[in-house]
Amino acid sequence: MKAWQIVNDGIDALTLAERDVADPGPGEVRVRIEASAINYRDLMTVKHAAARGIPLPRIPNSDGAGTATAVGAGVTGIAVGDRVASCFFQDWTDGACSPEAMASALGGALDGVLAEEVVLKADGVVPAPAHLSMAEAATLPCAALTAWNALVEVGRLKAGDTVLLLGTGGVSIFALQFATAMGAKVILTSSSDEKLERARAMGAAETVNYRANPDWQKAVLDLTGGRGVDVTVEVGGPGTLARSVEATRVAGRIALIGVLTGGTIDPTAIMRKSITLQGVYVGSRRMFREMNKALELHAIRPVIDHSVPFADARAAYRAMEAAGHFGKIVIAG
Repeated sequence: MKAWQIVNDGIDALTLAERDVADPGPGEVRVRIEASAINYRDLMTVKHAAARGIPLPRIPNSDGAGTATAVGAGVTGIAVGDRVASCFFQDWTDGACSPEAMASALGGALDGVLAEEVVLKADGVVPAPAHLSMAEAATLPCAALTAWNALVEVGRLKAGDTVLLLGTGGVSIFALQFATAMGAKVILTSSSDEKLERARAMGAAETVNYRANPDWQKAVLDLTGGRGVDVTVEVGGPGTLARSVEATRVAGRIALIGVLTGGTIDPTAIMRKSITLQGVYVGSRRMFREMNKALELHAIRPVIDHSVPFADARAAYRAMEAAGHFGKIVIAG
């Protein structure tokens, strides 16, 4: 079978190679991958594998969906022909994150899913929601679950709360869909008026162009009557965190996900405002299954910016690097 491999740093160094198709061992399942979605983390792994200590060659990408083609001994609940999606962490079924879970990340510590077929743990896949295409299901393992964890597990979001979302990447757009389905009010920022208009059409109550309003946290405070938002999904990192803290209410909650911008963090304002700041690294299999129930109940469909063919996978990473997308970029077929 064919698989893309990181053999050196850089998108151009991605190499399409032939690999043997393995048989699943006890507790494992073999999956024919029909679509794989890209995350910013995948781009950084491809570009900076050496700095991240990634053993080479390594198959990239954590997010895939496909059909089970074989199951190993002792596997129950999964049969040949079932539609499944990969779990980002192969060894995080429930409970708190752990070093063992972190050491089981696909496309980093372990080979990923940018291949025609892969062998995964049976506890490292979940049934794909029935109403979604394979391409849509492939967007769920990282971005969707991160957004769900940030809002539900960390943010303890409830109807009537106000949520601040930064940008229109995969995590933020999933968070917009989840938050509006849960009856929360969303304030979303972007540098693009066109993207802000699309976000409003999807249910964002208020939007702020951070290029036109460099002190966008003040605009968020004005939109909340000076109180601040209840929950912030912080995908920028040190460069935006101080503004997010200012925009979040006293005793509010910030889910820290991204490190897209550089800078330093001063904890003083976090302490003075009694803010809960929690790092979020995707989520467990239990969270994934619960999220899928919500997706099915509300008939939520992921937003896919565009898809590229498997043979042209490098183009997907270049599109992620260009950062012009709204929602997810998928490699399919």
